[in-house]
Amino acid sequence: MEEFELSEQCRQGNNQARKELYEQYAGRMLGVCLRYAGDRDTAQDLLHDGFLKIFDSFDKFTWRGEGSLRAWMERVMVNTVLQYLRKNDVINQSATLEEVPEVYEEPEASAVELIPQSVLIQFVKELPAGYRTVFNLYTFEDKSHKEIAQLLGINEKSSASQLFRAKNVLAKKVKEWLMNNG
Repeated sequence: MEEFELSEQCRQGNNQARKELYEQYAGRMLGVCLRYAGDRDTAQDLLHDGFLKIFDSFDKFTWRGEGSLRAWMERVMVNTVLQYLRKNDVINQSATLEEVPEVYEEPEASAVELIPQSVLIQFVKELPAGYRTVFNLYTFEDKSHKEIAQLLGINEKSSASQLFRAKNVLAKKVKEWLMNNG
């Protein structure tokens, strides 16, 4: 079933269409949840919560062309994860890391391309929750620090600081990996 027809069938409560939607998008949506949640079990719980919200709110979806259903579903998933993180005060539970220098050396893009994607994803998953959340919102959701601050209930300077610290930690991990595997 094509995306528009699938969205219309789901809007009408067609269970077969809902099953097809889940099967078609669950892997991609789990990837969204994994970016923010620290572990697979939490990500899978959030995936199921997100799909329940998707199915309950199809009346809010507006078709805007090919890809609009996936984009809307990703926003619902991100909002589901952020709601979980806020509810559990995960943002303020960031582990304190050693003092971060004022500047860090960003690795060359060509060097980073040598690292398997699964390793890079693992590096992001290992970030403290607050750093990981800000990094993901800034990098993958293309949010500004002002938007991140509003979403997470923090100030803009805190968002910028957490992003800087996340990038610093990731740069160190990339450098170490390249020294040991390069």
